[in-house]
Amino acid sequence: MNSGKERLINGIVKENPTFVLMLGMCPTLAVTTSAINGLGMGLTTTVVLALSNVFIALLRNIIPDKVRIPAFIVIIASFVTTLELLLEGFLPSLYGALGIYIPLIVVNCIILGRAEAYASKNPVIPSFFDGLGMGLGFSIALTCIGAVRELLGAGDLFGFHVMPTADHPWLLGGKEIAFFTPASIFVLAPGAFFVLACLTAIQNKVKLEGEKKGKDMSKIGSGCSEDCMNCGEKGCGRRKFYDTEAGEGSVGKKEENQKEAGLRNKEEKQKEAGQQKKEEKQKDSQKGNIEENKEEKKEREEQNNE
Repeated sequence: MNSGKERLINGIVKENPTFVLMLGMCPTLAVTTSAINGLGMGLTTTVVLALSNVFIALLRNIIPDKVRIPAFIVIIASFVTTLELLLEGFLPSLYGALGIYIPLIVVNCIILGRAEAYASKNPVIPSFFDGLGMGLGFSIALTCIGAVRELLGAGDLFGFHVMPTADHPWLLGGKEIAFFTPASIFVLAPGAFFVLACLTAIQNKVKLEGEKKGKDMSKIGSGCSEDCMNCGEKGCGRRKFYDTEAGEGSVGKKEENQKEAGLRNKEEKQKEAGQQKKEEKQKDSQKGNIEENKEEKKEREEQNNE
């Protein structure tokens, strides 16, 4: 379950951060006014995800558990700052389009989530592919949303005029054809919600059709099979509370505590049973003594009467 191919497929399809897990909604809705902006934000996040996962996996046995979140943020912030300076120097147009959302990558729940749930518990290579897969899934989702919004809202795609509008008509047989009227609402904030809802609905439709055909579509659309006892995903944030494998982290401690509690309960029950038996024996002996005393009294009375 920790192979590079499996981690890539997991991030792109099974646990896509945008369409499945619904994470990172702030940049998803704000930056995707065009396909280029969405692709730029996605690739930027991918680089930070992959590099931060690698360094966190390298330092996972050194970072103290009590300060792991601040340590993760310091590592992520270092890569984000470096990437921000590179974008400002070499891609100023993309830097201006993304704006404040580049520094906000530091606290992006996707990056912190993968650092906490996977990179801090797994080796370097699987952690790298996990970050790469999640980043590519995020990039694909943002590019799709940005492409739809740009196409419907301006008639363009990656900055090129695609649809015949009044400003840029098609020329066919010497005639100008302009049958497409852009819906500017798709470039505005509400358009992001409309497009995200439609793309998510299409995904759910694909899932339902697959289930009707008898295919296993349980992980698509939920990000989890809900069968934590039989799940092989060691990096899952939910599985750590149900993991049956002993030995590491909070899982092993929880199992040990449960076993100790079970042994204590058995010992207490045995002690209670022993005490009950002792009390019953004492009661029986007391009853026997009382009966003996009654018999002695009767014999004495009979003797006195005689």
